[in-house]
Amino acid sequence: MSSRPRFHLAFPVRDLGEARAFYGTLLGCPEGRSSDEWVDFDFFGHQIVAHLTERSDDGKAHNVVDGEDVPVRHFGVILSMDEWRRLAARLRDANMSFVIAPDIRFEGEPGEQATFFIEDPSGNALEFKAFDDESRIFAK
Repeated sequence: MSSRPRFHLAFPVRDLGEARAFYGTLLGCPEGRSSDEWVDFDFFGHQIVAHLTERSDDGKAHNVVDGEDVPVRHFGVILSMDEWRRLAARLRDANMSFVIAPDIRFEGEPGEQATFFIEDPSGNALEFKAFDDESRIFAK
């Protein structure tokens, strides 16, 4: 087990088959335990759990961040720059629709980062980030 803390996140999905195809096949997240109502995934070393539900909050609120309408409700992961580039390329090759296309945010500022947003089939927003200098992750 990693000496660093790992996060656990549970989130709603409308269909477990869609969740398995998106998180397992497209994103390459290994599947863990499951039942008829939920599935665990290894999300880049963290545990996420897709819970089947008929009801979901709309989750469509946005805030402007560096000129982009960022979904308020989202989760994601910070990857190395090489991992980020490979994932962005894999998603482009799979004709994935980006909520916010891969780009550099806060360019030239202390928090400069590569980022993109996608949605899973249930409408959950995910952000993938990378920093050239990881010591700048919390820079002001």
